[in-house]
Order: sequence, then C-alpha cells, then structure tokens
Amino acid sequence: MFTGIIETTGTVESVEQIGTNLSFWIASPVSSELKIDQSVSHDGVCLTVEAVAENRHRVTAIEETLNKTNLRNWKQNTKINIERCMQLNARLDGHMVQGHVDAMAFCIASEEKQGSWEYRFQVPSECLHLIIEKGSVCINGISLTAFDLKFNSFKIAIIPYTYHHTNVNALKNGSMVNIEFDVIGKYLARFREVFQQTTHKYQV
Repeated sequence: MFTGIIETTGTVESVEQIGTNLSFWIASPVSSELKIDQSVSHDGVCLTVEAVAENRHRVTAIEETLNKTNLRNWKQNTKINIERCMQLNARLDGHMVQGHVDAMAFCIASEEKQGSWEYRFQVPSECLHLIIEKGSVCINGISLTAFDLKFNSFKIAIIPYTYHHTNVNALKNGSMVNIEFDVIGKYLARFREVFQQTTHKYQV
C-alpha cells in the first residue's frame, strides 16, 4: 500500500527483454536502502525489487503489467517517480494507493498558471464512472485531485514542489500516463454492479 506522495525520482539505466518480460535497472537516491522482495511504486506501478547494487536496483514487469501500463515506453534515461510502501505508524498524507494501475490516460492539454500548472487527461470511457469532482486519483504514482470533469476527461493542478520533484514536468500533449482510481470508489462501483445484477436476477 502506498500514499501517492512521491519520495524521489529515479532514472532507467538499462532495459532488457527476457521472453515476454522487460527487466529494468533503475538508479535512484533510495536504491541502496531497498531490500530484495520489497514492493516499490514506480510511476504508480507496484514492482518487486529483485536485486540491489550500490545506487541502483532491478525490477521486472511481466506481460500483464506491460499491457496495462506505460512501462513499454520506458527506455534508457527515462525519469520515473518512486515511492516506498507506507508505514502504519506514519501519517497518510495522500490517499490509499495500491500500486495496481487501472488504465492508461493521455495528456491532451497543459497550461502554466503563473505559479502552478494544470493538465487535462483523457481516460477510457469504461473508467468514467470511477472519477468524481474533487475526488482522488493517482497519476504516475502521484496522489492528485480531479476537477473540471468533462465527458471523457478531467483536469489536475500541480503545485511548484510537485512539479519540480516528480516527472510531471516532462508531461506534454500526447504523453501517456499510468492512472489508478480511488480504491474505495472502485469497491463501491463493484458493489453497485453486483447489487443491480442480483436485483435483476430475482425480478426475472
């Protein structure tokens, strides 16, 4: 479990194809502190640390992960957001994030607002019911608030600290990002779906 508060950024040093999987060596300020088998969020994707060597660590993404995230686009020198799992004795400064990406979204507009930045993202139509005005959403591992909802898009606002300490500053029109919707909202949506199916079954 994560909070969506990014600890640091890392840089992809190498990418290796192993069967249908991709293995990445990533250099970061926290790599030397990681342990093998530890779960770490990489751009919002929960990956298991397989090896640690000084200031870098290795993770592997299997085909299922590659199909649902933007990790296929990672290449040497790609900058990624990193967060280690939350501790139960710490404050939850963001929101509850699982590191299980639901879909990919596209940045379709960006604007500097004299001290802050706004981005608009287009999401798959089947995910629209999981976004609410002023609700939590996780983009590339960053806990953010959705607003100005349209039919198939929403905006997020970025403060200077987040802009300068994550890879959001590299986003531009057409950029593909990993998106995870609020887990509580997903459970409620599923409950509603099952309830409607059950009610329909007994009405018939």
